[in-house]
Amino acid sequence: MKRFPKLLLLAMLAVTSSASLSSCEDNNDNAPDTSNQPSGPTDPTGRVILSGDITANRTLRANEKYLLQGFVRVKDGITLTIEPGTKIFGDQDTKGTLVVERGGKIIAEGTQTNPIVFTSAKAPGSRKYGDWGGVVLVGRAPINQPLTTEMEGGIGIGFGGTVANDNSGSLKYVRIEFAGIPLSTRDNSEINGLTLYGVGSGTQIDYVQVSYSGDDSFEWFGGTVNAKHLVAHRGWDDDFDTDFGYTGKVQYAVSLRDPAFADFSASNGFESDNFNPGTPATGDNAGFPLTAPIFSNVSVFVTGGTPPTTQASGSGVYQSAMHIRRNTAISIYNSVFVGQPEGLRMDGVATWANVQSGAVNLKGVVLANNNTPLAVRNNTGSGSFTADDLTTWFNAAGKNNSIIPSASLSSLGLNTASFSLTTPSFLPQTGSSLLTGAIFDGKASDAFFDKVTFKGAFGTENWMQGWTNFDPQNTAY
Repeated sequence: MKRFPKLLLLAMLAVTSSASLSSCEDNNDNAPDTSNQPSGPTDPTGRVILSGDITANRTLRANEKYLLQGFVRVKDGITLTIEPGTKIFGDQDTKGTLVVERGGKIIAEGTQTNPIVFTSAKAPGSRKYGDWGGVVLVGRAPINQPLTTEMEGGIGIGFGGTVANDNSGSLKYVRIEFAGIPLSTRDNSEINGLTLYGVGSGTQIDYVQVSYSGDDSFEWFGGTVNAKHLVAHRGWDDDFDTDFGYTGKVQYAVSLRDPAFADFSASNGFESDNFNPGTPATGDNAGFPLTAPIFSNVSVFVTGGTPPTTQASGSGVYQSAMHIRRNTAISIYNSVFVGQPEGLRMDGVATWANVQSGAVNLKGVVLANNNTPLAVRNNTGSGSFTADDLTTWFNAAGKNNSIIPSASLSSLGLNTASFSLTTPSFLPQTGSSLLTGAIFDGKASDAFFDKVTFKGAFGTENWMQGWTNFDPQNTAY
């Protein structure tokens, strides 16, 4: 074999390398620059349009803005990932809605300083309740209805299943604003800010704010998903609505309501149903599981003044801090409710039977500034109960429940800014009675719950700091 001198060989290699590099540079010069190109078709404002079915894994980037047009469906087996700081706008004309179907996943994990925002496509100052659809997660966890049950608003048919730990992904440090548009002409066809249909406990939900929802802020239709750090701001109907056999757990949730806006059905902090009429239990699943979630450390504020009992600027009035009805078995611990006309409305003999069996429990609950703290409805016939029965149960030894009249509201040591609609401050003042006395026995002894000392959503830490927005009407996105 002929051998080249070492220096000559090195020289030949240098020339070859230089030529190859030059060739690569030439090819790069000729290739189109796609670094600043949008990832899809855009609307006139430059927002990337999302429409139809998402059938391949996709990531939404923070350096782009997106517009939901119509039902955008994340299909079975597909994952939609959303980067921190991404802004997604809902189109009003097409009723833009994001639906994560059974088997699909959403990974939307913002940060405390860089949350993900779903909001109205309208300009600041012109946004309103129900400007677009909302965010809907659909899972395979148990429900007490036929698995062919139709979802509200024509979203589709079929949710739930037998997979208690089903995983629909994660929502963390997420805001959902101005959702809840009516999706059809039928009554109750609005969807909510965040709607959870048969969502399983493998799904993670933490630090989510819903503002100006045209229906409920949060609604669970069955399922087992747990959640912490929820904010319901200036909703239209109910703040926390549980139906169809929801059995998950929630800790740290706050609602701040605008006393001028309520729903025609009468708005509540909690509305908890099993299903209508609730008893007798019928259907494919024989009415089971019963709706039996456990909530702890919830604060619901309507007004620091007179409870709003007259027609609001919306289509209805306020009703109850907690409307517990239709054979539900909800339990609520260590929570404070201020300003609704009624505190607790216990509705129906089937529900009262759940109270008597211990399936329904309220402990460490404070009702304040209510015209009627305890009310009963549909309490006739076999198993009937009276207001005196409800009072005896609510005030029983060991429950640590209390009723605070309007004249004594200041005794709770609430921050005077708790009722500010745009700049609220919910931390109780030093020495507040809400900072002690929490109870975590029975159902609330579950390891999911942090065993804090305070009642309500806040002790001495403001977990809303940095990622919430109480004036989205005037925010430029």
